[in-house]
Amino acid sequence: MAVELCLLLLLLFCGSTISEVQPIYKPPPGTLDFGFVPAKTYDTGAYHEPGAIGILFKIVHAFLYLVQPNSFPQDLIRKLAQQKFGNTQGDYQKAIYYEIGFIISAALGLLFVLLLPLVGLCFCMCRCCDNCGGEMHQRQKKNADCQRSCFATFLFVASLIISVGVLCAYAANQHLTNQIRGAKKLVNSNFKDLKIFLNDTPAQIDYLVSQYNTTKDKALSDLNNVGPLLGSRVQEQLGREVRPALDAALTMAGAIRETKEALENVSVAVEVLQEGTERLHANLTDVKMHLSNTLNDSACSATQAASTCNIIRNSLYQLNINANFSGLPGVSSQLAKVNDVLKTDLSSLVQKGYAAFNDTPDLVVNQTRNILSDIKNVLESVGSNITTFTKTLPVQKILADLMVYLTQSEAYVQDYFPVVEQYDFYRWLGCLILCCMVVLILVFYYLGLLCGTCGYDKHASPTTRGCISNTGGNFLMAGAGFSFLFSWVLMTVVVLTFVTGGNVEKLICEPFEDKALFKVLDTPYLLNQHWKNYLSGILFKNPNINLTFENVYSDCKENKGIYTSLHLEHLFNINEFLNISMYTEDVALKIEHIQINLSKIVLLDEIGKENLLNFSSSGIEGINFAAYLTEINKSVTKVDLLSFANDLEARADQLPKGALENALKGHANNIRMIHNQQVVPLEQAMSTLNQSIRLLKRTSSELMIKVENVISAVNAAQLLINNNASLVIVQETKKYMDTIVGYFEQYIEWVKESIAMEVAACKPIANVIDTAVDIFLCSYIADSVNTFWFGLGGCSIFLIPAIIFAVKLSKYYRRMDTEDVYDDTENGNNGYHKEHLYGIHNPVFTSSMEQW
Repeated sequence: MAVELCLLLLLLFCGSTISEVQPIYKPPPGTLDFGFVPAKTYDTGAYHEPGAIGILFKIVHAFLYLVQPNSFPQDLIRKLAQQKFGNTQGDYQKAIYYEIGFIISAALGLLFVLLLPLVGLCFCMCRCCDNCGGEMHQRQKKNADCQRSCFATFLFVASLIISVGVLCAYAANQHLTNQIRGAKKLVNSNFKDLKIFLNDTPAQIDYLVSQYNTTKDKALSDLNNVGPLLGSRVQEQLGREVRPALDAALTMAGAIRETKEALENVSVAVEVLQEGTERLHANLTDVKMHLSNTLNDSACSATQAASTCNIIRNSLYQLNINANFSGLPGVSSQLAKVNDVLKTDLSSLVQKGYAAFNDTPDLVVNQTRNILSDIKNVLESVGSNITTFTKTLPVQKILADLMVYLTQSEAYVQDYFPVVEQYDFYRWLGCLILCCMVVLILVFYYLGLLCGTCGYDKHASPTTRGCISNTGGNFLMAGAGFSFLFSWVLMTVVVLTFVTGGNVEKLICEPFEDKALFKVLDTPYLLNQHWKNYLSGILFKNPNINLTFENVYSDCKENKGIYTSLHLEHLFNINEFLNISMYTEDVALKIEHIQINLSKIVLLDEIGKENLLNFSSSGIEGINFAAYLTEINKSVTKVDLLSFANDLEARADQLPKGALENALKGHANNIRMIHNQQVVPLEQAMSTLNQSIRLLKRTSSELMIKVENVISAVNAAQLLINNNASLVIVQETKKYMDTIVGYFEQYIEWVKESIAMEVAACKPIANVIDTAVDIFLCSYIADSVNTFWFGLGGCSIFLIPAIIFAVKLSKYYRRMDTEDVYDDTENGNNGYHKEHLYGIHNPVFTSSMEQW
């Protein structure tokens, strides 16, 4: 018991890193990778595969089910264990009802043991008196050959069945010996696994403790990156208001620059258009005058040219400008005001606001330096406490004591294993002798059948049968005699092994397989009338803890940790030694004291706001955009000069060849030149003016409202930073704290799961139980013993018909002293005659033959 308690103390250490404190926070922290708990593979496979003989085992199990189909009597076993069996009359009836199959079978076996030797004795005495076939005289019968063949066949079949039975018995006997000889390897494997179990447990615990560094390193990493983590979170929350405001201000700064460029473009374009239209008007006037002079030539008076000249003359009014830019108002005053606004670099002021806001992580780092130092000290102290605590546990001493006990146990088993093998040899030899008894009988039967069949001469009379045939008959009688001598010994062994092995199979092996045996052991107050739960009473001195044999075995079978399987938390309260929650609360409190002041952040100063207001009052909304757009929408000339020139040249081709035609074509080329050199640049200037005017119109639309909205957004963001940032900081600090504390919770949960499923996995304990009960007792011993009595019992039973057939058949093989004389004329007796009247004496074998 002391050794068991030492083992429990070691196993309790597996729980030394578990905290039962319920987590206060439920954050979704980043997942930590603690790796895999180091574990070696156990060598023992607690499963036995019997091989080909397993078929015999299944047949025996089926036979036992026929003999005993009743379910496991849990109530009777409980009463027997509590020494209450027999208090009520029904207990004996239930026991008899459960064992009725074994009782009847055993009674028949005992009857066999008692009657068969007695019958054999009477049979021998009867034959000695020349009765029961003892007289060496054989009657002649017509169906003698048929009877001889039937007796020989039945004896051969019975011998075959006995042969199969003795082979089964021999196979079971040899199987048990082979398994016991090979059991040493399985025993050593179990001891090896137990040593691995003891040696690996401290290493696994050390690994669990060392993984605290993973948690600590991750927490320290987050603390060292408090700026990017906490600062960035605060910045992200505030940025939802701040960044849109700064972006609007920066957009407005870009609009101011675009407005200046647009005003400059308008001023230049208007000047270009005014000068260009004046030159174009003068050139078009000259073209019209020269065309009129040409059309006044006498050549136009001719009949062929008159109509063409009139058409050209009537179209000359189209050569004139269409747009008049001289009356458009100037934008110099607006441009001057915008230039004054641009003297202040609004973009630079906005960028300063961006820079100040982006410095939030650095502000957090600077303002939390002292608190983070305290938190790091707390984390270091936790690691030191864990290390100190693990060193205070007497792990090495417990391991040494357990290893000594295990080594002694292994040495004890090794010392006594040769003794077990020696006694098993005696058992094997005894069972072999029993098999040899049956084999000896079979040898006589097979030799009798062989000699009798081969030496039989159907033409020979009973008194003249050959030596071989006579020897066969003697072998058969010898087999029958040894059957009477050995059968009661065989049946005695069969009855004893049948009752023992059958009940072991039905009361231990089958209940163990379906765990009904554990249910009996887990019965309250069964093994100790004062303890509700025996196992918890032994381990914890507290029988009220719900710890059952079935649950422990099932958990160990699934290779769960010993801490979970034995509920060791009831014996060792780790909270008294290692309360991680206390340290996480310290960490949480220190993080909650973080104070971050962001009032130094200025998004946009008063100069920038004043600059925006000055831009809104620059007067661009007072520009007469309608006048500009009216002239811009007009074409430069009333007619497309290229079209006019092409039409003029086409009409010149209609005139007779001569000076008039050439003059008109010259004017057409002159008009094309004017279009390319003057109209095209004017159109480009009009396009620039159009774009700039429309841009100014869009910018000036509700400009005052836009500027006020930008200033309001900046003021609101600044107010959020100055007044409401503390609330955001508190919220984000809480999330940051939850993340840090969440690492510890992950560590605790991982430790719990590892302790429950991986650390000190108690598979070897279940393997020891399986090896002792399921393999050694049931698979090796019970199955082999049951198969042995099954085969030997079959042999014993079939010895009875074999004796009858052997005695009957020997009469046809042995040489008789006298025989019947058959007279063909006496048909009244049908060939049978009184032996005392017609017997013929055989003087050779009268005195030499053994009488049976």
